[in-house]
Amino acid sequence: MPWIDMINENEAEGELHDIYTEITEPWGGVDNIMKIHSLNVGSLKAHMVLYKETMYGKSPITRAEREMIAVVSSAANKCEY
Repeated sequence: MPWIDMINENEAEGELHDIYTEITEPWGGVDNIMKIHSLNVGSLKAHMVLYKETMYGKSPITRAEREMIAVVSSAANKCEY
């Protein structure tokens, strides 16, 4: 399995720490899908913008339908996330 170096929550400093604080999940940590960008804060910010626009932006597809699409595509791709 490939591995991507990531900065964990307890090691984050500066702007990365601030972003991690903003996106910490209710379970107490940051999802790995976001932490894979930790070595490139610009990439992390871009991912956040893309996600927010895709899931919350103006669209004829409802929020519930977007979530269902995400679940089905993840299952089809055997994604554990």
